[in-house]
Amino acid sequence: MENTSTDHFFKNTVLGHPSGLFVLFFTEMWERFSYYGMRAILVIFLTGAITGENPGWGWGKAAALSLLGTYAMFVYLTPIVGGWLADNKIGYRVAVVIGALLMTLGHASMAVETPTFLYIGIALLIIGNGFFKPNMTSIISKMYEGRNDKKDGAYNIFYMGVNAGAFLGIMLCGWIGENVSWSFGFGLAGIFMFLGMLQFYFAQPLFGDIGSKPRKEELDLVDTLVENPTSKTQKEDVKLNRFSILDYSLIGIFILSALIFIVNDPLSKIGNINVLNFTVAGMTDSLFFALLAAILFIVILVVRIPRYEKIVRDRMIAFTIFCIFTIFFWAAFEQAAGSLPLYTRDFTDRVLVGNAASIFKIIDLIVTVVPIAIITYVLISLFKKTFSKISLSNIILGISFVIIWALVIYKLYINFTVEAKEVEITWFAILNSLFIIIFAPLFTKWWDSKYNPPAAVKYGLGLIIMAIGFGLLAFATRNVPLGAETAKLSMIWLVLAYLFHTLGELCLSPMGLSYLSKLVPARMVAFMFGVYYLAIAIGNKMAHYVGGDIEKITEESGLSHFFLIFTIVPIVLGLISFALHPLIKKLMHGVR
Repeated sequence: MENTSTDHFFKNTVLGHPSGLFVLFFTEMWERFSYYGMRAILVIFLTGAITGENPGWGWGKAAALSLLGTYAMFVYLTPIVGGWLADNKIGYRVAVVIGALLMTLGHASMAVETPTFLYIGIALLIIGNGFFKPNMTSIISKMYEGRNDKKDGAYNIFYMGVNAGAFLGIMLCGWIGENVSWSFGFGLAGIFMFLGMLQFYFAQPLFGDIGSKPRKEELDLVDTLVENPTSKTQKEDVKLNRFSILDYSLIGIFILSALIFIVNDPLSKIGNINVLNFTVAGMTDSLFFALLAAILFIVILVVRIPRYEKIVRDRMIAFTIFCIFTIFFWAAFEQAAGSLPLYTRDFTDRVLVGNAASIFKIIDLIVTVVPIAIITYVLISLFKKTFSKISLSNIILGISFVIIWALVIYKLYINFTVEAKEVEITWFAILNSLFIIIFAPLFTKWWDSKYNPPAAVKYGLGLIIMAIGFGLLAFATRNVPLGAETAKLSMIWLVLAYLFHTLGELCLSPMGLSYLSKLVPARMVAFMFGVYYLAIAIGNKMAHYVGGDIEKITEESGLSHFFLIFTIVPIVLGLISFALHPLIKKLMHGVR
């Protein structure tokens, strides 16, 4: 029998973990750098004035946010397909390399700055993300098999890489995009995605057989265990709920309806192209198919879930309730990628002079240099342990950091040579990653203590705390006149908003996959993983669908009313989550 022990990974460790984990850390960091860097400047670029030294394209806000929403939705759907391909056909490592290469080409395409290449670039990013995103965590899971005591720490380190990449990408792509050239901002994202791909590719010797192409006998063994359980326990546990003709029919109509909506929405708003061009009860074809897809999503769950045995059924109902809360959380939280940058640009006083400018420059210096210095220390630790085995990978990683430090020094030098400082629109977006790095350890201690709140309370807290951030923005904009296109409001409101949004995220966001693993039997994880990612995808699309109406709502009801939508709805849902605690506790059947 093949030896599947992972002990050899722990013979050569960095900070107590296998060196391979830190290769994955840096690979994921560069991917998040490219994703968040591009996303930070996309809407500002598309809606920017078509004149000036660094012109945008002058798109309407609804058109720009519609494109962003469709992109963000696909980003959470394609990993379902990419994960299946990696599991069954090509292996995790090949999938990661393919994904990274496609995303590199996508960023390069966007840097050309023509509509055709923009759409080609976004398509490549979506497909590449599907190959890349699900398979990094799969490699970690395989590397830590039989080491559950170390797994939580491994994922914490890995997600620090996620936040480090988001922080660096938003800061540098944003600064270069706003101050130098949008093309250079998009191109920089592609450069680091390419370097990340090379670094991962040349580090293959560290992973042994993990993530390689699955062998046919392994796939056959999995199929046999599911279809023909041999032990009495397995026979009792595995009561398969096979998909019926009705299930497939509903799923087919749902997919068709959803695709019509997510394609037709940006087409109608960007190019005034309507796929079917009809109205139903005053609804456009896009809205009609969106509602039809939402209804079918609920019907599919209602039809399938009751067919499971009682405990499994109840736990899946509990997880479905969490998915519904997840949709509305992300519909509000993801305003950070769409409407909030527009608010920052048009309604925030970002010009600092005198002492205020000096204080900001010092703060910017600290929040820029300290995280990069810490990551550089991790880099040096990895070099010491692995240079002899994966020297080329380490050299590429070293070159990446030389470029990072050069860009950071150049950025700080430029900032310190100007007297009055106009804070970049994208600078505020780095606050989310910064606050996560600061507060995540405190939340981890809270969840590990005897005061760890139950699931429904965590979801309720997440929704309500995030809503407070929007409530502060609603208060700040209460005196902005109807239809106003600009204002000069204090930056402190944005800082506080991002703080509360991040605290809400820390309550709710990590819970989804955690409860998925606890509530759903292993044989159904794939289906419910798809449901969970679909919930996030719907939330992302809904965020920018509603966010695209910021102009219309501001003209008709005022900017304050726009933010009140994202204040009142999450608070109401948070209170409902609190009220559902006894029911959800019962449905979870002892799972904490």
